[in-house]
Amino acid sequence: MIAVRECSTPADHDAAWRLRSTAFGGPSTPTPGWAEAGWRGWVATEADGRVCGFTRVWPLRQFYGGVAVPMGGVASVAVDPYARGRGVASALLRTALPAMREVGQPISVLYPTLLPLYSGHGWESVGVYETVEVSTLALRAAPVPSSLPSRSAPSRSAPSRSTGPLSLRPVTEADLPAVRACHLAFASTADGLLDGSAPHSGLSHLAGADIATMAVDDASAEVRGYLAASRAAPGLDVHGLVALDPDTRHALIDTLGSWAGSVYDVRLVLAEPRSRFHTLFGSALSSEQWMLRVVDLPAAVAARGWPMAARLRPGLTVDLDVVDEHAPWHAGPHRLVCDDGRVTASPGGSGAVRVTARALAAWYAGSASSVALHRAGLLDGDLAAATVLDALTGVPGPPRLTDTF
Repeated sequence: MIAVRECSTPADHDAAWRLRSTAFGGPSTPTPGWAEAGWRGWVATEADGRVCGFTRVWPLRQFYGGVAVPMGGVASVAVDPYARGRGVASALLRTALPAMREVGQPISVLYPTLLPLYSGHGWESVGVYETVEVSTLALRAAPVPSSLPSRSAPSRSAPSRSTGPLSLRPVTEADLPAVRACHLAFASTADGLLDGSAPHSGLSHLAGADIATMAVDDASAEVRGYLAASRAAPGLDVHGLVALDPDTRHALIDTLGSWAGSVYDVRLVLAEPRSRFHTLFGSALSSEQWMLRVVDLPAAVAARGWPMAARLRPGLTVDLDVVDEHAPWHAGPHRLVCDDGRVTASPGGSGAVRVTARALAAWYAGSASSVALHRAGLLDGDLAAATVLDALTGVPGPPRLTDTF
């Protein structure tokens, strides 16, 4: 008989660390302060009290439609090898789901180790975490890109061009508010990125980085971009690179090329598709999937931004029939209503479009169309009505993360 309770005692924390180091590798001795880092965790126990499983959830905020949505980052799902195959991980996930809802985390994200386990509990692969490896010689040899002259500033962002020459300088403690403003200006326009408010995500890679460089517009004194990197022999690991315009991006990448001669390779986490970096063609791309789950449909819809909604007819509706055995609080008929640029979801309606929890995740993230979800067996019913779902998100493609947890 497996029981699940909150991970709260020193003995629980020691047992949880042991399980994590066994499952994922790493030091056998806990990192100082790891239990007080801000996560909430649970342990699974046998009838005799032995801890046989552990998971934790990080309180994060992830951008969708220009708004940072509270998100529960599920991590460290670890089961003692002798206890695997007995439903321990499932018990932990079933406990974490209502707990996330109770603290106002209407969506959840995780990096999967076992796709069937998480998809069976309603998470769906929606996004990517991508890195590239490129030689410093290639970066140094790259020509300066040509670009169109600036015309007007895009919505929800800083101006599309710097207004004067750029200066590169180290990031100091006093610069962090301006760097954070730069991060938010960028992240709010890219679905999936974290807002950097959690201690271990977003801007945390600046703390203690071997290299923390920002690009400042000399005319306006505005921070237009930054990068954070660590020297990892024989190469360089770039954990964060954000630029609000092409000139800033080129200036920051050019600093990486300056390492040619002492460093051969640069490993770069991509906040944008590689196709937008003219210097990275021919580099080796590595991509990892991450999964999303809608924990509470009405709350998730209310928390998200809906830029496409302003273009749609006021009062436009679509009736859903949500099939979600693991989140019964939002299972059943729900009506989505688009009105005055806002979207709401509330119980009721005809249930014309039948959707699984996995379909909700892919729709919410804007990673798959209703037709694709129907072909996958995740959506059924009135397919003509389901196209309203596509109109709401615009189906721009897979969102991306630049942080792990």
